[in-house]
Amino acid sequence: MTLPTSTPASRHSRIFGLRPVARKEFTHILRDPTTLFFALLIPIIQLFLFGYAVDTNVRQVPTVIFDESHTQESRSLIQAFAASDIFKVTTYVESAPAMYATMRSGRARVAIRIPTDYARNLQQGTTASVLVLVDGSDSSVAGIAVDASTGVALEQSLARIPGLTAQPIEVRPSVLYNPATRSANFFIPGLIAVLLQTMTILLIALSLVRERERGTLEQLTMTPIAPLGLMLGKMIPYGALAFGELCLILTIMRVIFQVPIHGSVFVLLLLSLPFLLTVLGLGLIISTRAHTQAEAFQLSMGTILPSVFLSGYIFQISTMPGFFRAISAVIPARYYIEIIRGIVLRGSSFTDLWRNALILTLMGTAAILLAARAFVKQSTV
Repeated sequence: MTLPTSTPASRHSRIFGLRPVARKEFTHILRDPTTLFFALLIPIIQLFLFGYAVDTNVRQVPTVIFDESHTQESRSLIQAFAASDIFKVTTYVESAPAMYATMRSGRARVAIRIPTDYARNLQQGTTASVLVLVDGSDSSVAGIAVDASTGVALEQSLARIPGLTAQPIEVRPSVLYNPATRSANFFIPGLIAVLLQTMTILLIALSLVRERERGTLEQLTMTPIAPLGLMLGKMIPYGALAFGELCLILTIMRVIFQVPIHGSVFVLLLLSLPFLLTVLGLGLIISTRAHTQAEAFQLSMGTILPSVFLSGYIFQISTMPGFFRAISAVIPARYYIEIIRGIVLRGSSFTDLWRNALILTLMGTAAILLAARAFVKQSTV
């Protein structure tokens, strides 16, 4: 851009050239959609996430019921729990092993067991005990669920005999999987998913964009290499690097942070492969969209925000509005966080988590095919 001519006196001004330089920068910003996106839309997205999606209140916790009494009194107690905004009765089981299996698989965070003598004890005027099992992998949910169950029991007791001083219905809570409710046991497994995703996407995205900037990518297109073969060839080394990083992080988690792994390490590593496949595919898609390393870095960093707020890493997905729950369904970190927390904290098995691995495999395959197709279109332009 040619700067306007000026008199010798104006050349000595301290702000000489301000207007043309500012005009030039405004032009560059308006012509760069990536800069506009991160400058304007990212704060708006954060505002909506914090305003609507992020809800620190614990509500609608999935609850499994094991009713051994099968009486009107037990059904009345179950209705009282269901009427509470804290508990959401999702499953009924007929045995204690089925109740524990439901908790271990993650389909329920609370289990309520009503014994066979529940109604008889109430009719005889003695204390009727109810067992409430709480998944302690999330300390905030565990504490509120225990307090809420005690409140429901007290409310039912007062409703039976007004002015009662002794409580005929007694809740006996028990915290499973994380009895000490250590926050490290909850946050570190989820943090592994976020760190692994960020590192893997960034490395592979920058790899392809770097080759495009150097001109070596065009040389590869002139060779008899199929686009899918090129994508897979790029993925394997970075996938091996990410897998080694996962093993190192798990070792640090166990040795330094003292987070026990209750399930099978082999199953954890096996079910980590679909997640790595998916994030590698996302990195390839970003590399086909970005033209510079700066754009690839910005787009890669843009995946962190939804992975933290909409994956269940910190906030419950069940408390989010339907729109944000739909978005969370396509976030890979959501399914891997369920896998790693299930195995590390609850000792879940392959049969409990295979659906999450299947979803990740389908997402990863689709991402790789989309990246290969986008690369073919770029090569033919």
